[in-house]
Amino acid sequence: MLKTRRFSYGGTAAVVTSMALIGGLSAADATKPIIVSALLIAALADNLTDALSIHIFQESEALDDKDAFAGTLANFVARLLLCLSFVALVGLFPLAHAAPVAIAWGMLLLAALTYLVARERKTRPLPEVVKHLVVASAVIIASWAIGHGVGAVLT
Repeated sequence: MLKTRRFSYGGTAAVVTSMALIGGLSAADATKPIIVSALLIAALADNLTDALSIHIFQESEALDDKDAFAGTLANFVARLLLCLSFVALVGLFPLAHAAPVAIAWGMLLLAALTYLVARERKTRPLPEVVKHLVVASAVIIASWAIGHGVGAVLT
């Protein structure tokens, strides 16, 4: 059976962070190289920080070393691959279309991950999916507002 607990944190973080970065930086009129750089920084530096944090937390919970490492590695790889999928979208699409396409992709991924977690927990998936998409939308809107505001003030 697929153990979503091993990658759900990294997957969620990758998807929501990537959508927020793309939305906020696009609102600030950032160029493709800036957006791709931000995504790669999140995919590597922020991901390594989160992986270390997860690992230390799991050790503090006295989780078996093998399980702690497997969970840490799964979260790192999930986050890295998902972030790279957003890099690919920004690279493939014209900048005017990259943000909407990336946000649609991210919402689809988040809905799928939420569905898997809900099924594993034996709860109704739809309310969980709606709840998580609403929260992600709030993050994207806040990021867009920050990018737009900073872009307007500093240009």
